[in-house]
Amino acid sequence: MESKIIIKSLGLEDLKDTFLKDFKRYQVTHKVLFMEDDQYKVKSDHFVDDWDDVKKAQVLSDLRTCLLKGGKVIGAFISEELAGFANIESSLFGSKKEYVELPYIHVSSDRRGYGIGKKMFNKCCEEAKRLGAAKLYIAAHPSVESQGFYEAVGCKKAVEINDEIKAREPLDIQLEKVL
Repeated sequence: MESKIIIKSLGLEDLKDTFLKDFKRYQVTHKVLFMEDDQYKVKSDHFVDDWDDVKKAQVLSDLRTCLLKGGKVIGAFISEELAGFANIESSLFGSKKEYVELPYIHVSSDRRGYGIGKKMFNKCCEEAKRLGAAKLYIAAHPSVESQGFYEAVGCKKAVEINDEIKAREPLDIQLEKVL
């Protein structure tokens, strides 16, 4: 990739209605992790994630709400074009109030494989520490590829499970990253 990747915190003024217009949330999944006998196992499961305009509008709304509640939104840009985004919620939770949630971290399908996700994840870890967190909590997509990313950035099975977050996507794998 010849252009430099810029990772930065975003404000409401950056989240225009067109923010996700050209973003490609496209992923073909063939294998997923699932829990059986208290162990993760792999099984075949074919599906495609591809956000339409309605889903993009919902995600944009979530990002704006995150900022309004004191959370952080991170953007990754190449030549001023959105290549990825992530966000950290502001509310601490868990028995020791040490977790903050990472609800979204996505790299546009045409920009994957260049380390953008890792750079955004590292920036999210810095922002989570600034918010007073000791751990990042991730309800992660169960695809083998997504799980490989989270393993590569040092995530482990969550020590505490947030039932409210798990209920949103019961098949997601609940992970944490100690900061």
